[in-house]
Amino acid sequence: MPRGTELHGLNPCERLEACIASIKEFHADAEMCIITGDLTDQGFRESYEDFRKILQQLPMPFHPLIGNHDHRKIFSEVFPEVPLDKYGFVQQMLETPIGKFLLLDTVEHEKNWGSYCEKRGAWLRSQLETAGSKAVYLFMHHPPFNISIPALDMISLREDSKRIQKIVNDFSNIKHLFFGHVHRPVSGSWHGIPFTTLRGTNHQVQLDLKAEDYLPISHEPPAYCVIFLEPQQTTVHFHDYLDDSLYMKAPLTLT
Repeated sequence: MPRGTELHGLNPCERLEACIASIKEFHADAEMCIITGDLTDQGFRESYEDFRKILQQLPMPFHPLIGNHDHRKIFSEVFPEVPLDKYGFVQQMLETPIGKFLLLDTVEHEKNWGSYCEKRGAWLRSQLETAGSKAVYLFMHHPPFNISIPALDMISLREDSKRIQKIVNDFSNIKHLFFGHVHRPVSGSWHGIPFTTLRGTNHQVQLDLKAEDYLPISHEPPAYCVIFLEPQQTTVHFHDYLDDSLYMKAPLTLT
């Protein structure tokens, strides 16, 4: 939303700025920051411009992914340095010391549910084939599976989840899947691939396992994740950044 505008009774710009301030104070040594979308609420140019100004305060490189509330064309105009694949989708590969990061575009224009068409699937398969035996980490907005929250499952990747499933089943080097969209801390395993998602930086979705005709918005605390990647271990810390209070420094006894 444009600066000063509230979304679900909260100020998204102020909350994002608080998130960035926390990252700068406690995690300025991070290698990069990946944002799994949504980046805006309605895809307004002004919103992307505000978003960019806030992100530029980060001391590390940042890599945004678009979500269902975003507008691909306007995003690319405000973030021209973010690579597109040959079909114009916001997909890229990041080469890192720990392996390859594949950032996927799951957006279906003007729809809340996701899409992953044959063209995007061909790009994903090509990247996985090129990776060889290197570790691969996937990042996307929509989850390619249901998470047992009916209101969210109706706007997941739907039928195109089968395309991603068929592709990833052919590769054994995918170490982890990270996604956005659901505004909840959720982890598990899908076809042998561990996955993680987290709360948003503004509003959240309530843990309502029955609602089907509305999306249950909540004011649970916003969060970001700090992720440690090693060849044989992935560690994900969830941080509710609006409360960085320190009660005491308790003595640490190691003997």
